[in-house]
Amino acid sequence: MAGLEVLYSCVGGSISCPQDAVVCFVHWEMIKSGYRCIGSGDEPKGSDKKSELLPTDWNSNREELYSLRYKAKDSETQLLLKAISVDSTLIFNLMNSGTQQVSDLTVNISDHVEADQLHTFDSVFKDTDSLSEKVKTQLLPAQGRAPGQRTSRREEEDERRRREDSDPLRIPIRQPRQGPPPSRRDPMVPPFSVGGADLDPFGSRGGGGMILDPLRSGYPRSGFDPSSGIPDILPPGAVPQGARFDPFGPVGRPRPGPDPDHMPPPGYDDMFM
Repeated sequence: MAGLEVLYSCVGGSISCPQDAVVCFVHWEMIKSGYRCIGSGDEPKGSDKKSELLPTDWNSNREELYSLRYKAKDSETQLLLKAISVDSTLIFNLMNSGTQQVSDLTVNISDHVEADQLHTFDSVFKDTDSLSEKVKTQLLPAQGRAPGQRTSRREEEDERRRREDSDPLRIPIRQPRQGPPPSRRDPMVPPFSVGGADLDPFGSRGGGGMILDPLRSGYPRSGFDPSSGIPDILPPGAVPQGARFDPFGPVGRPRPGPDPDHMPPPGYDDMFM
């Protein structure tokens, strides 16, 4: 990692514990991301100036609490980095002094530092790619870009899509149907032409809704014309000419004799039955 070895050599004499090595690594990731260290502690000082190096008192706190202040190289954005040692881990907290936005990162020290190789740069760090990725994605704002640094419109669109895709509650947007728009209805076709044959009792539009039409079933017909009427049943003209007609009784011959329904059976004397 270009530049880290030079930085580590400059502060190598003051490194006394694995936590110091991790803080030095995170500091260099801040420098690569466009920030400069302006001093240690929580409050600004008159001697503050931008530098890629760590201040002389960066690890002087005996409570193993690190506090460093940074400023963006091309803007006035200021960040406050704090790190505290808890057992075998180092917990980082980064706050934007202007927006009060906070991010954090927990590093397992033994996963990335060889405690017995603190003064040998070639052996002190391990799995640096993983640690660098954690710092960029979890600690640094905007994936390692300094606030105020301009990004392309394509990068902003890709970032927005990644956020949407990672949202489990997001309902996907329905895309409009592709292809040419549907054609307008022919002005010469009547508005209710579809299904009109089902509602046409005369069958003038061809076909109809009946599954079985007794007068159009294909079997030989006796020449019966319902429009001429049915003796004692339908008068002439009761069925319009050409209309479909379902016979509701024997056609062509009247019933002989009286209707049995008009006379009670023998011995019948109960008018309420």
